[in-house]
Amino acid sequence: MESNDKIPYVLTGKSYTAVAINAAAKAGEWIKSKLGTFEQLSTKTSAQDLVTEVDKGAEQMIRRLILTHFPDHGILGEESVEPGEEASIQALAEAQKEEYLWIIDPIDGTTNFVHGFPFYSVSIALAHNGEVIIGVIYDPSRDEMFVAEKGKGAYVHGARMVVSGEERLAQGLIAVGFPADPIVKLPINLRGIEAVAPRARSLRAGGSAALHLAHVAAGRLSGYWESGLNAWDIAAGALLVAESGGRVTDTLGNAYHLGVRNVVATNGALHAELLTVLKEADATGF
Repeated sequence: MESNDKIPYVLTGKSYTAVAINAAAKAGEWIKSKLGTFEQLSTKTSAQDLVTEVDKGAEQMIRRLILTHFPDHGILGEESVEPGEEASIQALAEAQKEEYLWIIDPIDGTTNFVHGFPFYSVSIALAHNGEVIIGVIYDPSRDEMFVAEKGKGAYVHGARMVVSGEERLAQGLIAVGFPADPIVKLPINLRGIEAVAPRARSLRAGGSAALHLAHVAAGRLSGYWESGLNAWDIAAGALLVAESGGRVTDTLGNAYHLGVRNVVATNGALHAELLTVLKEADATGF
C-alpha cells in the first residue's frame, strides 16, 4: 500500500463507527437509486413537511443493520416518531433512558430529494448515556462521508476536518434553514435572516440541517443557525463541528445537548457575534 494513501480510521469487527459508516453508505446508495422514482409523497405537520416511502425504507434498512450487531441498543428514528414538536420531545425523553441510543435521520432534506436537488443526507449518531460519541453524515450526491468519534477528531475523504478561520460575521458565509412550521417558526427565522443578511458576507439555505453542520465542520461554512429542529437533525453534525474545533450551542449560548431544538453552530470565532445579532432581532426561538 502506498504510504500516501489516506486511511483515517481502521474499521475492525463490530466497532460502532464501522457499523454507522456501513449503514449510512448502504442506505445512501439505496436512496440515490430511488431518485425520481418514489411513488408515495405525503405531508406530516405541514405542507412543507414531506415524507416518502424511501425515507421509511431507508430507516428500516439502517435499523436492521444496527440491530444485527447491537440488538440491545435503543434506536430513535425520525420516521418512527409521530409528527410534531410535542411527539418529538416525548420520544426523545423516553429514548434517553437507553444506555446506548442510535439517533437516525434516514433522509435529512427530503424536500430536496423529492425535487431532485442534490443536497440531502443520511445522518446517524450514537449517544452513550445522553452524550453523542459517534457522528456520521453521508452525502450520496457527492459521495462524501463525514465521520467523527468523540475525542478523536472528524474526517471527510480521509482528511482531518478543521473549521474555517473567519473571525467576524462580515467575513462569514452563514447558512440558515427554513423550518417546516410556517406559522410559528418561520417568522422567527425570517427575523434572523433580516438581521444577519446585511452583516454577513452572504447567507445560504441548503435545506439539510445535517449537511449544513457537516459543512461548518469542513470549513466550507463559517456558521449555521436554525429554530425548531429535532435531535435527529443535529446530533451527528454537532459532534462533527465540535471535533473539528467549532462550537455548537442553543441560540441563547447554552451548551449543546440532545434536547436542543434551536441551534447555532460556528467556527467558534464569530459565535458570540452571531448569538448577539439573533438575540437583538428576537430570533432565538425562545
